[in-house]
Parts: sequence; structure tokens; C-alpha cells
Amino acid sequence: MKLVRFLLGLLVPPLGVFLTVGVGPTLFINILLTVLGWLPGSIHAIWVIAKRDEQLNREGNIY
Repeated sequence: MKLVRFLLGLLVPPLGVFLTVGVGPTLFINILLTVLGWLPGSIHAIWVIAKRDEQLNREGNIY
């Protein structure tokens, strides 16, 4: 599932963010960045997905 989220974050940034964090301010920021340009939206999406995975790994003590 992680690979799918990263690919969607790269190809369709808001969808990748939605699957990672759901509806919230992060999703709306990503939509705005994607409207301004695909590249800023993709960079933000990859960053959000990576940080969320890192946070979940830290909470679960998985290294």
C-alpha cells in the first residue's frame, strides 16, 4: 500500500495525500499547491506521505 500511495502522490498528488491523512488542512494545502503547479503538489504529497509513514513507524517502534 505504501508504494501505491507514493505513486499516486507523484501522479495525482491530492489523491495520495487523501489516502494518507484523509480530509483536513493538509489535503486542502495540497490541492492549492497542485492547482498552482503539478510539481509543487507532487513534492508536498511525497513529503506528507513520507513523514506520515515515518511517524507511524516511530509510534510502532518499527525500524
